[in-house]
Order: sequence, then C-alpha cells, then structure tokens
Amino acid sequence: MKTLMRFLFLPLFLSGCIINHLSLFPGIEPLKEIVVEGSGHEKILIIDLSGVISEETNRGGGGIGGGAPETGMIEQIKEELLMAERDKDVRAVLLRINSPGGTVTASDLIYHEVVQFKQKTGKKVIASIAGIGASGAYYIASAADQIVAHPTAITGSIGVITLHLNLQGLLEKIGVGAEAIKSGPQKDTGSPFREMTAEDRRILQGMIDTLQARFLSVVAQGRKMIHQEQMKIISDGRIFTTDEAKEFGLIDQIGYIDSAIELAKQTAGIKEARIILYRRPSQYANNVYSLAAIQPNLFTGDSATGDVIPIAKELLQGRSLNFFYLWMP
Repeated sequence: MKTLMRFLFLPLFLSGCIINHLSLFPGIEPLKEIVVEGSGHEKILIIDLSGVISEETNRGGGGIGGGAPETGMIEQIKEELLMAERDKDVRAVLLRINSPGGTVTASDLIYHEVVQFKQKTGKKVIASIAGIGASGAYYIASAADQIVAHPTAITGSIGVITLHLNLQGLLEKIGVGAEAIKSGPQKDTGSPFREMTAEDRRILQGMIDTLQARFLSVVAQGRKMIHQEQMKIISDGRIFTTDEAKEFGLIDQIGYIDSAIELAKQTAGIKEARIILYRRPSQYANNVYSLAAIQPNLFTGDSATGDVIPIAKELLQGRSLNFFYLWMP
C-alpha cells in the first residue's frame, strides 16, 4: 500500500507540489449558464441534440487514467430542462437538432421529457433541424410546438429498423461452433450464432410493427396538419428535403437558426431575449453554434476517446438485436 501511495503522489513532488487543478477522482461539474447573444430580462435556452441518440453514458475510470466522467445524452437534456423549468426568466426552449436518430428507448425517453416540460411549465419549445433531423430525432422534434429546418437539412426516415448478424457460416469456417441450452425454442431469437427461422422473423416483425405504430402515433399527435394520405407516404421510411418536408407538413418553416430564435421569441410573446446555453465549466461556448460536447460519428466512434458508439459496439460484440429509430443508409 505504501508503494502504491508513493507512486500516486510522486508526480506532485516532481511538479513542485502545485496541485490546485489536479483531481485524482474527478467528478461531473454542475452546469452553468452562458449568454451567447441578445439582451433583456427574458431568456431563450438552446438545448443541443447532436449525434446518435442512445442511453450510453461514459463514466470514465473514476480516477487516474480512466478519463473524466461525462453525463449521457438523456441525463444532460433532463438536467437542462430542469434548470429551464426552475428559471422563470427562461420563456422558451430551442432544440437544436443534428441527428440521424438512435435507439427506440432513448428517443422515446427524450421525447417524454420534452412533453413533460411543456405540460409542467407551459413554456414553448421550438425545434431547429440543422443537417439531419431524421427518425428518432424527428420523433423528438414532434414534441415541439413548431419545427424549423435549415434549407439543406434532411428529415423524415420515419420508421424502425433492427440488424441481425448471422455469424454461423463464418464460425464454421474457423472451426468454432456455438450451442445454446435454452428453456424454449424462442429463447435465443435474434442470436447471431444461428440462422433466423420463419418464426423468429414473425416475432421480430411484430415488434417492429408495434414500435412503428407508436412512432406514427407520436407524429400524428404532434403534427395534426398531416392528413392520412400523407401519413401513408411518410411512413415508408423515406427521407425528405426541406421543401418536401414542408409540403408534407413535417416542418413549419425553412430557415436558419436565427429564424428559429425569432420564432421562439414570437411564440413566447417577447421581443427581446438573451440567448443562453447551459455548459459545464470545462466546456467552451461563445455562440449559438457551440456544441454541448464532441459527438461520435455514426460508425467511427468518438474522436476524442476512441470509443465506438453503442450501435457499432453491439454489432462488434455480437449483440446485434436492438431496435432503432435511426436513419441507416
């Protein structure tokens, strides 16, 4: 134990014992308000929804060499909504979206939190879609009072998808087999170690259909201007340009983020407002485009940590059966 303690504290002595900014067991810092533009007493909060939507959280290693812990996407958005709920000067929230969607559950949880926020506070929520606002991201946007999309944005992809890897042939080539001892014939439905049967497919398709019905219900509830014939077209999973999306009632306006900010002011009934972000002290932000954190790419992972995102991780580890509201071209 003494040897370990000497090892831990040796860098302190070598550096002259300057330890003001060193934490052996760093925690998550509280969010702070940052004003990025505007003036006045009232505020418009921008909440960032970027990257693949998932339940994953990076807690780090809890100490030296483990990396700093971070909140997950759901936790972060919930925390920001709670702060906006408690601050009477926050008159509206702008969801800045740039996401292809993500897992079904994570998308639904964030949607639920936005709806609850609106019901509790009566405050308006505007969605601003940047590059992509597809599938689960659009599911969440449906909770907003109005949706503004950048002129070059892609939206739509209303639907559910799951991926099934069949590794049986590959394993046979290298002389490896896998046998499941199970309580019932469907206990290993979705296993990558055997071929999918007709009954497997029937069961999984039924689950897909149920989740799709929920997606369409959410869209119909939030976008009442979409009529039945349009719903049939948008429900096939296709993506839309902003012009097409406006024609089908998926969005209300085409414009930049400043247009979305002005719309947020109008819906809140105010003329002037400070535009604010909630950030942790270690996160730099000085304008409305500042992201909450570095977001992972769809399949390459987080450029900062090297971690692959949950979808790729599950595929690589053989856990291929999950359900996604995700645009996966």
